[in-house]
Amino acid sequence: MRIDLTGRTALVTASTNGIGAAIATGLARAGARVAVNGRSEKSVAAALERQRAASPDGEFVAAPGDVSTEAGADQVLEAVPEVDILINNLGVYGVRPAMEIDDDEWRRYFEVNVLSAVRLTRGCLSGMIERGWGRVQYIASDSAIVTPAEMIHYGVSKTALLGVSRGFAKTASGTGVTVNCVIAGPTHTGGVEDFVYELVDKSVPWEEAQHEFMVKHRPQSLIQRLIEPEEIANMVVYLSSPFASATTGAAVRVDGGYVDSIVP
Repeated sequence: MRIDLTGRTALVTASTNGIGAAIATGLARAGARVAVNGRSEKSVAAALERQRAASPDGEFVAAPGDVSTEAGADQVLEAVPEVDILINNLGVYGVRPAMEIDDDEWRRYFEVNVLSAVRLTRGCLSGMIERGWGRVQYIASDSAIVTPAEMIHYGVSKTALLGVSRGFAKTASGTGVTVNCVIAGPTHTGGVEDFVYELVDKSVPWEEAQHEFMVKHRPQSLIQRLIEPEEIANMVVYLSSPFASATTGAAVRVDGGYVDSIVP
């Protein structure tokens, strides 16, 4: 199966590093023109330099802006006015006891993790429907289904994305546009390394720390390791392709078997 996205423009939020950067790389290698997004022009410029060095045949454009705000989202959509593939990857997470999460923090998680995605979907979906083709995806998490006790605000925000995705899929019904969620399991990124060390002794070497984290805090994983960002990207690229034309309104798992269920 050869995925060809030549002629398509993709916007990947929070794509200067981690899962977002891996998705941007995967889409570019499939032929898409990829808009790289981050909050600052400096971070986006550095990411573009890395992407172009790693994928010299890829086409990348800068789309800086904080999409958790209306002004930032408008700035991004001005830089990329016609989007065929929208990947809502932006998200924040962190450990906090449930009784210590105040209203302001709950609001911040919904602004960043949920409303940013809703805002960009509204901005891109009409054009996709008019053109008769498009792909919208939300990078959710196993935490959407298995709410983590140590960060319920994060889990609830990701649960909300499942409903957002299904609802917009109904809005795009019969138009040639698909809308899906990708449920990512525990993934190896710099941010997750920091998160692991919030729960594991900081003096332990990384391989031991990762193993201890998975055994103690994510024992349901069937692969018993963190997922690499490229593994998430592979699913995103497939769902962005014409081969996935019958997959919409779905929550597709790339979770290493973490969610203990025989259905998606």
